[in-house]
Amino acid sequence: MFPVSIKGVLFTQAQECVLALNDRDEWELPGGRIEVGESPEFCLAREFQEELSIDINVECLLDTYLFEVIPERHVFIVTYGCSLAGVFLPTVSEEHKDIRVFSVSALPANLPPGYRRSIETWYARI
Repeated sequence: MFPVSIKGVLFTQAQECVLALNDRDEWELPGGRIEVGESPEFCLAREFQEELSIDINVECLLDTYLFEVIPERHVFIVTYGCSLAGVFLPTVSEEHKDIRVFSVSALPANLPPGYRRSIETWYARI
């Protein structure tokens, strides 16, 4: 069995993707572990509120895959396309070092391939 992490791809009105810098100095999609009794959509909305202090709408499932976070430690990742449900004024929580936005053509090198694939998939649909 693997932990499950629900992640969201969110673009700003300027068509830039929101990413968070984690403690491994990798950029990642906002989101986190699903809790008992939560739907994936509720989990993702809760995580965006906790990590960025913004509200989102969860639109559609994008991808699922097994990700090796560190050697021999895997997490099952589920990504969703999201839309903003209010004003985009993110704050950085204690869970991340930084929050930034990136254009699809300038995604950072230290972004795991699965997240990149989900970003490109959602960008092609919006």
